[in-house]
Amino acid sequence: MLSLHREALIGISSYAGNWRPAGVAIEKSKHVPPGAHLVPEYVEFLCDYVNDNWGATPLHLSAYIMWRLNWIHPFADGNGRTSRVLSFVILSIRAGYVLPGAPTIPDLIKDHRSQYFAALDAADDALKQTGENDISLMEEFIGGLLAKQLTSFYRSAGGKIDFSEENEHS
Repeated sequence: MLSLHREALIGISSYAGNWRPAGVAIEKSKHVPPGAHLVPEYVEFLCDYVNDNWGATPLHLSAYIMWRLNWIHPFADGNGRTSRVLSFVILSIRAGYVLPGAPTIPDLIKDHRSQYFAALDAADDALKQTGENDISLMEEFIGGLLAKQLTSFYRSAGGKIDFSEENEHS
């Protein structure tokens, strides 16, 4: 994770590839990330969760990483970028191959930021209210973007989708 962050922020941040040294605030968010001294422990919990739940669906693991890494906010800068890339990497690994199509999910998120933030906030609120992880909205969000990415691949391969026919048969 640190190496991925270093690559994503090389030349942009002097803290690239390092946990944040102090507290951080997230602009336009109610969430207050845990103190910097807790970051390594929370990242370890995140990794343990992924390892312990490796048999879960690729969408679940991807959504969990996307949300939890943003919740921890382990870096001084580049948390969103790192979480989006790591989430996509785990989705691809867990699916068994690099997912085809462009734009990819991390790129598509840029065009769907309000839904992205809503899914993050919903998971934060669920944790705060119930103490449980409920990332269902994030799973739906990533699933929808995956459909867009795969559809773009299908079309680039010459496939045609006629949604009017599909609707007639439902």
